[in-house]
Amino acid sequence: MAQATFKGNPLTLAGNHVKVGDKAPDFTLNKDLVTEVSLKDYAGKIKLISVVPSLDTGVCDAQTRRFNEEAVKLGDQVVVLTVSVDLPFAQARWCGAAGIENVVTLSDYKHLSFGKSYGVLIEEFHLLMRSIFVIDANDTVQYVEYLGEMTNHPNYEAAVEAVRKLI
Repeated sequence: MAQATFKGNPLTLAGNHVKVGDKAPDFTLNKDLVTEVSLKDYAGKIKLISVVPSLDTGVCDAQTRRFNEEAVKLGDQVVVLTVSVDLPFAQARWCGAAGIENVVTLSDYKHLSFGKSYGVLIEEFHLLMRSIFVIDANDTVQYVEYLGEMTNHPNYEAAVEAVRKLI
């Protein structure tokens, strides 16, 4: 188990970290309360996966808005997924209010499958630790950023550049 912090206080992350070159672990996430998706639902696409603790916080809001803007520039070969444990209807409400139309929000609330498979499940809060993953069209991990501090922003430019190298 890896360590991370929230405002300097230690957190415990469950699961194993993935590394560049690894085959992307599968996951089961919810699009809504009943519709589930997995990695295979995005087969053949480059996947930029933006993981946030909760869309209703400042950094998560900014992160999702930034990748929503970038998604338009990246084209049809790329899908941008935002993953959190927010309930699907809360994600839909937030996206509607924020005008988010270019990223797919997915919830790990039911199975915590993504959090465990990618090593980002925060045991203390049952939230997901902020992180970024870029997975190529063949489901190989090409870029990983695990943030050590929950309240920090990811390196947006590096993540987008990793995607552009695959297009």
